[in-house]
Amino acid sequence: MKILLILPCYNEEEVLPDSTKKIFAFFDQLISENYIEQNSKICFVDDGSKDMTWKIISNLNHKYVYGLKLSNNFGHQNALLAGLDHFKNQFDVYITLDVDLQDDITVIKQMISEYKKGNNIVYGVRKDRSTDSFFKRNTAKLFYNFMTWLGVNTIPNHADFRLIDNKALLQFLQYTETHLFLRAIFPSIGLKHSKVYYNRLKRQYGETKYPLKKMLSFAWDGITSFSVKPLKLVLFTGIITLFISIILFIWASIQLLRGEVVTGWFSTITLIIFFGGLQTFSLGIIGEYIGKIFIQTKNRPRYLIDQIINN
Repeated sequence: MKILLILPCYNEEEVLPDSTKKIFAFFDQLISENYIEQNSKICFVDDGSKDMTWKIISNLNHKYVYGLKLSNNFGHQNALLAGLDHFKNQFDVYITLDVDLQDDITVIKQMISEYKKGNNIVYGVRKDRSTDSFFKRNTAKLFYNFMTWLGVNTIPNHADFRLIDNKALLQFLQYTETHLFLRAIFPSIGLKHSKVYYNRLKRQYGETKYPLKKMLSFAWDGITSFSVKPLKLVLFTGIITLFISIILFIWASIQLLRGEVVTGWFSTITLIIFFGGLQTFSLGIIGEYIGKIFIQTKNRPRYLIDQIINN
C-alpha cells in the first residue's frame, strides 16, 4: 500500500536530526519487508516554528520527504489537518505521529496489519501512563471520565497517533468546525476501527510543546466543542438558585411578619458574593460558546501554507 506519514513540527530543531534518521531507517525497513510501496512519503508540517525547524526540513533532500510550512502557528490540530487535507486522495493510508517519536514508531507495522483486516481507522493507545507524573496521570484519567460523562465518544489514552484510510479521511474533511478536537472527531465518524497498544517512550531532546496551560486549553476546547452539557448545567444551576431564592424569600417574609428581622451585614454580603460569582461563572460558560460561534461564523481558513517541498 501507499502511505503518507504526517509529522507536525513546532520548534523541533533539537529533535529533528535524530528523529529523521530513525524515521528514514524505519521506512526503508517497511519497504524492504513489503509492508508499504516504494512511493510512500513522509510529510513534515512546520507549524510556524521560530527556530531552525524549517531549514532542517528543507535540507533533508530525501526521496521520502514532503514538507509543508504554514505561514503562522495555527496549532497542532490544524497542522495535522493541513497535512491530511493537502494530500487527500493521493495515498491509501495516512498515519499521524508526533515528530519527537515518544509514540513508538514500530507499532506502525501492527497498524498496517489491522488495516489489512478491513479497519478504516486504527488508534494507537498507550498501555499505561507510568511515564507521566502523578498529576498528569490523574488529570488525564479525570478528563477522559469527564468526557464520557458528557457523552463525548473518545478513546482513553489515545492522542493523535492513528492510521486512517482515504475513505475515513474524506469523511473527516466534511467536519468544518474551527476548533478541532481530533480525538473525538474520528470516533464520531463511525467506520470500522481497531486499537493497537504500545508503551510511550521518554522524550530524548527538547521540551514538550504541551505545558499545563496548553493542556488545559486543549481539554476545554474538547469539552466545549463536543458537548452542550455545560450549558445545560448552567440552566440547572439557575433553576436550583431560583428555588433557593424563593425559599429565602418565604423565610424572610415569615421573619418580617413575626417581627424578628435583624439586619445582618455578613449574611447580605455572603449572598451577594455567592450569587454574583455564580452569575459570572454562568456567563463565562455561555460566553465561551458564543465566542466559538463568533469565530466559526467568520469562516476564516484553518491554516495557510507558505511553502511546499515535493522531493
